[in-house]
Amino acid sequence: MINACRDFLELAEIHSRKWQRALQYEQEQRIRLEETIEQLARQHNSLERACRGAPANPQSENLTQGATGEISDEDEDTEYFDAMEDSSFITVITDPKDSRSAEGGNEESPVDEWNAEDHVFGNVSRKVGIPPKVKRRTRIPDKPNYNINLWSIMKNCIGKELSKIPMPVNFNEPLSMLQRLTEDLEYHDLLDKAVKCENSTEQMCFVAAFSVSSYSTTVNRIAKPFNPMLGETYELDQMEEMGFRSLCEQVSHHPPAAAHHVFSKNGWTLWQEITISSKFRGKYLSIMPLGDIHLEFHASGNHYIWRKSTSTVHNIIVGKLWIDQTGDIEIINHKTKDKCLLKFTPYSYFSKDYTRKVTGVVTDSKEKAHYVLSGSWDEKMECAKIVQSSHSSPSTEGKQKMVYQTLPAKILWKKYPLPENAENMYYFSELALILNEPEEGVAPTDSRWRPDQRLMENGHWDEANAEKQRLEEKQRMIRRKRLESSGQEPLEEGKDELYKPLWFEKKLDPFTGMEAYVYKGGYWEAKEQQNWAMCPDIF
Repeated sequence: MINACRDFLELAEIHSRKWQRALQYEQEQRIRLEETIEQLARQHNSLERACRGAPANPQSENLTQGATGEISDEDEDTEYFDAMEDSSFITVITDPKDSRSAEGGNEESPVDEWNAEDHVFGNVSRKVGIPPKVKRRTRIPDKPNYNINLWSIMKNCIGKELSKIPMPVNFNEPLSMLQRLTEDLEYHDLLDKAVKCENSTEQMCFVAAFSVSSYSTTVNRIAKPFNPMLGETYELDQMEEMGFRSLCEQVSHHPPAAAHHVFSKNGWTLWQEITISSKFRGKYLSIMPLGDIHLEFHASGNHYIWRKSTSTVHNIIVGKLWIDQTGDIEIINHKTKDKCLLKFTPYSYFSKDYTRKVTGVVTDSKEKAHYVLSGSWDEKMECAKIVQSSHSSPSTEGKQKMVYQTLPAKILWKKYPLPENAENMYYFSELALILNEPEEGVAPTDSRWRPDQRLMENGHWDEANAEKQRLEEKQRMIRRKRLESSGQEPLEEGKDELYKPLWFEKKLDPFTGMEAYVYKGGYWEAKEQQNWAMCPDIF
């Protein structure tokens, strides 16, 4: 029997090596195929963009005018340089000179106003603020090249409750969710420009561009941020350098929820409460942020509310991870009733559109369209002023689309280039690099003091895993003591209804009719006095 087992093992090893080589060959073939398809898709998109940018010949011009008969009947001399088709509307760019003549040569026509140099549109260069008092860092230690051993992770999970299974930091980046939330402010200068806008529909364009810009850092950021501890905070005081100060607090752990408040001396305030809901669907993971984002401009009183779109992480089981943004974002100005509906087009190899496409239309309270927005959430957003609207010819199904005749687009927002060596620093932007930089005077609950996150940033991943497990066990112990001292059980398993946040409180939102956490004050006064006696010991 022993000899037979020995022979079987030798035979199994021979076949195992054979199948291992076959598996490796198939994996290499699959990787090459993915790279080839991705390269073809990029070439396809480049060719389409080149075709869109090429001047139209007389024949194609006639075809364009014939396809939009309503517009060409009104003005036969109009020349169309480009056309963009969305699922719900078609945009046709016209010559500003012809549009001016079509308006009767008014001295103060919208065309002249759009072409005139102004202090709001057209300037997308990086805003240069006051030099900081302290020189900020421009790099962090390179990410170690650690291989993830799935078997060792599964082995550590055997016999443990699901809620007590520690996820290793190998899946993380050295930032907390509170810091990622603060990272949305990277393009805060869009809101500074919005303050200077003369009308609400123009202001809406910049608010929409700001809402899209928050996704620009996610295109290469596949790793998840650290889940904040209950009561963890994060502040970013850039009042002197950039004109704003930001505060986040983890107000609930089950379900995880964070409250955020930003005040800018340039004339705006932003606040939000975000709860993350996720669903694993086999090949991909859907991440759905729940909660409203509020933005109010001090001088005009314009109050904007919107929600984030759905993020989807693909190839969870096999293949290279990549992220996409899908769904719609509806932004409403509750003072003027202006609206902007942004559509995030899902990525597809077979789509004719360029990747990561975003389109939208800004309308007023009477549902009249004023601006068309277009671009991509990882690169830039443009805005085109509408000079005429009409309906297209009915399709074979009897449906009609809106046709917007617009002036040439102007750039609202353009992504800043990543720092040098970003691929080895978790693809962090310049703002992300300073978010976890040690800073004296912050609260003891600040994310910068979190030991497991600091160890990971410094490249000590094994020590970070041990520290992460210690912190999670400490949080469970604190929660048990809180329940024992109260003498009562929570209403629902996993709820943190006994915890009272330090800096935020629940209030009824008059716009949405729902309760939400809002900043109640006191943090910056406590920082000035360095009085942190009320802060819990969570680290």
